[in-house]
Amino acid sequence: MGMFSGLNIAATSMSAQRLRMDVISNNIANANTERTTEGGPFQRSNVVMRPLIDQPYWKSPFLPSALDNGPGKGVRVDRIQKDSTPGNLRWDPSHPDSILEGPNKGFVLGSNVNIVNEMVDLISASRAYEASATLIEGEKSAFGQALNIAR
Repeated sequence: MGMFSGLNIAATSMSAQRLRMDVISNNIANANTERTTEGGPFQRSNVVMRPLIDQPYWKSPFLPSALDNGPGKGVRVDRIQKDSTPGNLRWDPSHPDSILEGPNKGFVLGSNVNIVNEMVDLISASRAYEASATLIEGEKSAFGQALNIAR
């Protein structure tokens, strides 16, 4: 690991968490959208992240099995995927998008965004971003102290 590895890892985390906060904000903004340009109600999006790892690497026999992938280099956003869970049904037979036949006749299918869950995810992403920013500040302080020792 190099001297700036901690900064690089924290920077990848901050970038991924920022994108995650943007996606969550989009979900919250469209929580009441019942008709999109693609047709149908708004479907919430999820950010899927993957670790950045060095390959090949030397495996220590003393590492826990959870660390089988080796030393990490941070995180990256793998994809943004749509959540396929069904949305909420709301009774409104006069709505142009109401279901016309079957057991749900007169109901309108809404988005599958749960504001409470989105707010919890937003707080989680914000705290992860803050933790990475704190790590960067600690690294900067350590570099400063190392330069002061060298004088």
